[in-house]
Formats: sequence, structure tokens, C-alpha cells
Amino acid sequence: MRKKTDDRRKAIVEAAITVFRKMGYERASMTMISAKAGGTKMTTYNYFKSKEELFAAAMFESMREQGDYVLRKLDIKSDDIKSVLTNFGEAYLLFVSSPNILAVNRVAIAECATSAAGPMLYAQGPLNAWDQVGTYLAKAMDRGSLRRTEPRIAALHFKGLLEAGVIEPAQFGAKPVIEPGEAVHAAVECFMRAYACGGH
Repeated sequence: MRKKTDDRRKAIVEAAITVFRKMGYERASMTMISAKAGGTKMTTYNYFKSKEELFAAAMFESMREQGDYVLRKLDIKSDDIKSVLTNFGEAYLLFVSSPNILAVNRVAIAECATSAAGPMLYAQGPLNAWDQVGTYLAKAMDRGSLRRTEPRIAALHFKGLLEAGVIEPAQFGAKPVIEPGEAVHAAVECFMRAYACGGH
């Protein structure tokens, strides 16, 4: 029974991804999504209380598998934090600058700015992901690899360093100001100067 329930939810989310990308958030309806999924609107509402909640789930699902792959680069067993952060940074920039993820982010930002879906999607996606980075950094602090500070702030600083000169141009369809490989190297060096014990 659980598998059937999971399969139905997955079908609704996949239908929603297709409909939202084609119609946009405002023009898409739960009726359209239900029809695409091969079910009734009542069934769709049994899984998702609102269009906002379904939109957040659809956008999140578009990014989930590859995002999980990126987060698995944070190898807590390794003592070589620079290598871990470099591997993570390379995978992260490849992920967030990919055409598919840029397209998802553009839809999400354009459609969510004035709806309840925006905060929901941000909490499920970017905020959750970078909180996991913060958890990794907290463990590195516990080991003495990084100086003790607020892990969430450190994680967001690393995010900003990685994205600088790469992600903003990509959002405009322009070439990066800094090549991704160089951006990752510079980000890790700067982060370690700021947060490594002794500033090294």
C-alpha cells in the first residue's frame, strides 16, 4: 500500500513539473496537474494541500537527486578539509550553473516572489542544503579543523565565495567573470584564511 501511495505522489509531482514549466505558476491549475497525472483533483489535494505546496515540491524534486549527489561530497571522515571543500565546490558550481537548474531557479524566482510558495521552496531547497553544509562545518569545528564560530554563517559565507563571478553572470546568460575552477580554488583559500584555526 505504501508503494502505491509513493507512486501516486511521484506521478503527481512529475505531472506538476511538466505543467508548471509549460504554463508557469499562475496559469497552471490543480485540475490541469490532476489530469496530467491521470487522477482527480480530490486525489491531488489529498497529497498536497495547495498549489503553493505542490509547486514547492515539484521545483524541489527537479533538483533533489543531483543536489544529494553534491552534498555527499562533504566527507566527514576525511581530515583533509581543503580537499573536501574543493570537491564539494566543484560539484556545487557544476550543479547550480547547469541549464536545468538555472531554468528551475528562474521559474521559482519569477513565480514565487509574491506567493506562499517562495518561502516554502527556499526552506526545502537552498536553506536545507546549506544547513547541511553548516552541519558538516560544525563537525569540522568539533575536530579542531576550523575555528569555533556560527556554522550557518560560515556555510553561507562559503556559498557566497563559491558563487562570486560565476552564478550571477549565468543567470543573465553571460559567461562567468571567473572560471569555475579558479573560483573554487579562490573560494576555498579565502574561506580557510577566514575560518581555519590560526587563519591558515
